[in-house]
Amino acid sequence: MNVLRFDTIQIGDTLPPLALPPIDRTTLALFAGASGDHNAVHIDLDFARRTGMPDVFAHGMLSMAYLGRLLTEWVDPRQLRQFAVRFVGITHLGHQITCCGQVVDKFETHGESRVKVEIQTRNQYGDTRVVGDAVIAII
Repeated sequence: MNVLRFDTIQIGDTLPPLALPPIDRTTLALFAGASGDHNAVHIDLDFARRTGMPDVFAHGMLSMAYLGRLLTEWVDPRQLRQFAVRFVGITHLGHQITCCGQVVDKFETHGESRVKVEIQTRNQYGDTRVVGDAVIAII
């Protein structure tokens, strides 16, 4: 986590990328337990195949959690004002996810200096899986 100053942040600045290990069954099982999301399509191979999928795949909220980690490794969580994502692709087993972000706007609201960042996850093939944005208060 960094202490960032509004006057030194520029539109176009990038967040330090967050590279994660490949998605595996253990990660999915642990996330299911931690989140309480035991949807069978994420943890039961037979069920996933009955739905037409070749195998289980990652929870969308796991990818959102990774993006939250990207943000909170950049700034203190108390600075986060808004955080939203849209799921645009499935994260399959074996995908190695990298989270990245870029400052796209600087502004003031209610006397508070803020930046807007666009964020996303990509797999090792460069395919975007999740896109979103966040608004962060900056000193």
